[in-house]
Amino acid sequence: MLASGRYLYVLFCSQQAVEKLLKAIIVERSATFPPRTHDLVQLAQVATVALSEEQDLFLRKLTKYYIGTRYPEEISALAKDATRELVEQSLLRTKDVVKWLETLRK
Repeated sequence: MLASGRYLYVLFCSQQAVEKLLKAIIVERSATFPPRTHDLVQLAQVATVALSEEQDLFLRKLTKYYIGTRYPEEISALAKDATRELVEQSLLRTKDVVKWLETLRK
């Protein structure tokens, strides 16, 4: 998707990767269903995952790329802001967060 210029979808998939991993941690740690939210910071709190300020800020930014129920005009605005540079940086940071979260799993 990155190579084909589908930048918004790279960001969406990055958000989804972190969301699903946080929800897995919640299930593993509490044996309960995770909350029905796409807010990554809220999920980290429920998972009792302590975030650094930098991680907190990144997850707040990444959360806005959950596009499942957004209106078309919101998607257009997000897509306009999704530059290759932003996407490449976000993808690298997402990979780092995913690696870190994996170390927290049982």
